[in-house]
Amino acid sequence: MRMVCIVKFDPWNPEFIAHPYDAYRHLRENDPVGFFEPTGQWLIARHADVNALLRDRRLGRSYLHMATHEEFGRQPEPEFQEPFWRVVRAGMLDVEPPVHTRLRRLVSKAFTPRMVESLRPRVRKIATELTEGLVERGGGDLLAEVAEPLPVTVIAEMLGVPEADRHLLRPWSADICGMYELNPSLEAQHTAVRAAQEFAEYLRDLARIRRDRPGDDMISALAQVVDDGDRLTEDELVGTCVLLLNAGHEATVNATGSGWWALFRNPGELERLRADPGLMPTAVEELLRWDTPAQMFERWVLEDIEVGGVTIPRGVEVALLFGSANRDPEVFADPDRLDIGRVDNPHISFGAGIHFCLGAPLARIEMAESFGALLRLAPRLALAEEPAWKPSYVIRGLESLKVTV
Repeated sequence: MRMVCIVKFDPWNPEFIAHPYDAYRHLRENDPVGFFEPTGQWLIARHADVNALLRDRRLGRSYLHMATHEEFGRQPEPEFQEPFWRVVRAGMLDVEPPVHTRLRRLVSKAFTPRMVESLRPRVRKIATELTEGLVERGGGDLLAEVAEPLPVTVIAEMLGVPEADRHLLRPWSADICGMYELNPSLEAQHTAVRAAQEFAEYLRDLARIRRDRPGDDMISALAQVVDDGDRLTEDELVGTCVLLLNAGHEATVNATGSGWWALFRNPGELERLRADPGLMPTAVEELLRWDTPAQMFERWVLEDIEVGGVTIPRGVEVALLFGSANRDPEVFADPDRLDIGRVDNPHISFGAGIHFCLGAPLARIEMAESFGALLRLAPRLALAEEPAWKPSYVIRGLESLKVTV
């Protein structure tokens, strides 16, 4: 297995994407707060700084709650992108308090911990059926045949997307997420805008139906939820559903694929998990830490801050390197070693602060149940060929994962 050592931060280099950890180590040791000219961002590499900035209200996912683009010294987005941002900024992820506070409160009323935990038997059943199919076929692409359909099915069932339409969701989601890569191409931008328009129109029609004829699903619940006379607008309901569908499976798919690839590269840990399934909860956390699917999250600096002795001015963007923070030896003992029994594991793969991932409990259930089903029903699961990484860095995952059983 060839491992190339790259110490330069180069998010468009396929070899860097496959193994960014040497570059992260170099940044943590030599330039933990450094300006990256190609994207105009400050790279933040150490766990303590990333963790603190995620919770610092002097930074935000957006600045539009306090200033226009021009007032903030930024160029407005091109007019053709308006349909994309209309959808995205109607959800929770790209807004700040007080709008974020209101939206999260309303959505949390329909997305309760009890409701999420009640999904476990259904998640287990889907994972079992998908794994049985993989075993019957003698193997195949674990990513396409198990990792993808499980969270897509779960979130689609939760929201009430009819089965006949579910094949539309992953392509829409993947195209929308293309806008979040560093310096996306013009083609990727237009593709994201088209996907956002199509996705929004579909959900708008579905939401109107559920408002009039509610069912036992989250779109119906979101359409009905009221708090002190307040309720989600149609744009907010659509933006929330787009966010839940995208976040509800994109990261889980990638975490499952990279998690199995990590276990195949660390056969001693795979055998340890096979011998003791009780390690599953800590194994899931360790796999999320060791090769996190979201390598970077960005924040706007809303007022001047100081990080590691460096002043970062208002109006610029910081790139919080989750993948680097999760390998920081100041926080994790022997951080480059995969240890599925690791107990002290404050990884930040789900973020922190007010934007902490609402779907983290569901992602943990899905990973635990899918890994559990594969360990039970395919005890001789093995890698068929070395996988390749997709060309995307911010949302990082494998192209496929071919296995035999």
